[in-house]
Amino acid sequence: MKRPEPIDEEVVLQNNIYIESDTDTKGIITYVNDYFAEISRYTKEELIGQPHSIVRHPDMPKVLFKILWDRIQNGHNFVAAVKNLAKDGRYYWVFTDFDILKDEEGHIIGYKASRKKISKHVTDTLDPIYKHLVAIEKEEGIEASEAYLDTFLSSHGEDVTVDTLLQEIHRFY
Repeated sequence: MKRPEPIDEEVVLQNNIYIESDTDTKGIITYVNDYFAEISRYTKEELIGQPHSIVRHPDMPKVLFKILWDRIQNGHNFVAAVKNLAKDGRYYWVFTDFDILKDEEGHIIGYKASRKKISKHVTDTLDPIYKHLVAIEKEEGIEASEAYLDTFLSSHGEDVTVDTLLQEIHRFY
């Protein structure tokens, strides 16, 4: 499926309504709720069976998804502020919280993501950081982006990590 060209127009999300999806362990969508389809402008049929990256906005740094996958594949939750891309090219920011789906033996069989509207304060703070990480990735690769992120976080305090940053963001969403 061809990805849309991004346009600088935001999809307005409703407060306290969750955008939900499930994926298998490879990130292939197995379920979406009605609100996900409505906001993304894709039908449920267009979404199910596609990689979740179908809604990944090009302004999102790959390093965040690397960290995300490292965490959830090892059974740890991950929360993130994400800019997504709708089928019509518009964007929407969400705060995403992941649950790990396991079978009866405790093996990971997939992931559930619940997303909701995020505050403008958070998006205004993160957007330039994310864009800078993307620029580094384009010039020097994901490893350089990860090194910059580590340095950026440590410059804000010895105990600041991606997790503590996202916990702080969680307070504002």
